[in-house]
Amino acid sequence: MSLRFCVLGLSITSSWGNGHATTYRALLRALAERGHDVLFLERDAPWYAQNRDLPAPPFCRTELYGSLDELRARFAAEVRDADVVIVGSYVPDGCAVGEWVLATARGISAFYDIDTPVTARRLADGGCEYLTPALAGRYPLYLSFTGGPLLDKLARSYGANARPLYCAVDPLLYEPSSQLARWDLGYLGTYSPDRQPGLECRLLEPARRRPRLRFTVAGPQYPSAIAWPPNVERVMHVAPGEHREFYGAQRFTLNLTRADMIAAGWSPSVRLFEAAACGVPIISDAWPGLEDFFTPGREILSSQSPEETLSILDDLPEAERRLVATAARQRVLREHTAAHRAVTLEGYLQSLSMSPGHRKSRRVGEITWPRSL
Repeated sequence: MSLRFCVLGLSITSSWGNGHATTYRALLRALAERGHDVLFLERDAPWYAQNRDLPAPPFCRTELYGSLDELRARFAAEVRDADVVIVGSYVPDGCAVGEWVLATARGISAFYDIDTPVTARRLADGGCEYLTPALAGRYPLYLSFTGGPLLDKLARSYGANARPLYCAVDPLLYEPSSQLARWDLGYLGTYSPDRQPGLECRLLEPARRRPRLRFTVAGPQYPSAIAWPPNVERVMHVAPGEHREFYGAQRFTLNLTRADMIAAGWSPSVRLFEAAACGVPIISDAWPGLEDFFTPGREILSSQSPEETLSILDDLPEAERRLVATAARQRVLREHTAAHRAVTLEGYLQSLSMSPGHRKSRRVGEITWPRSL
């Protein structure tokens, strides 16, 4: 039996300047393929309106709203009658949206934190605009992009029922490309001040030292003051539909992690799983928990300096490069697809629907669990 999901997220129609859209697209497509009905509600923002690369996702119904008042007026019935209502991080007016959802929904309500380390820091500082300490504990389910010790901290500090729901990849969209490599090393990511030192260390300085090699950095919002080496090609934006070809044009791809995520650990980026699914070997920074997702040295490579990056680019035999790429792709297909995450989410909903005293949707309770891959 299918469930009715209502998801209120930052964006699904535009991937410009955010990593939320690709996550929602993969997860909601997987839920739809498993027979569930999905409605996505998105605040109509001008910067997304000008850059909509998937204005009408075929796997779910998508509705835009202009304000909190419009959301309440137009979609109260959908939120009330849904079996599962999920509110995402960074949703505009997220605190008010969360209060309204908890007061309106008859089914299971959940918060999906795609930015958990940032959220935890802002909750502690009192500056989180989309979640309050009280709300964190009142959502029956707190889904988190980050696992590890941070989940215990959320439970202790706010009473959150926190469970990991990591990002994932849609293997239908990401697979190896047959094209020849155009760049020796590339990076795909929106500019972030705390990632820039890692980019400088692991890509820009190696580019200066090896003028004969070719590099690329793709993503918006990089300051005009950055001095790009002449052998680094800048690409302003790569839409998700072009990610496969972009990764396929690289001998190696670089993964960089934001400072909050490094400190928390267990925070894999969706770019990790995308690149691995495309059969491109990854050079990554190191952080606690990385080995839970990929085996270092066999499925992923690590660099902490320009010298280590150049050692990989200069000295790693082609046969070994291909072995790393193949092993990473096999690991992703075995553990890190959106279908795996959909099954995980169904399991959480089953457990919650069976917990004593929970006000659950009748339809959630009627499903035959578990529904395996």
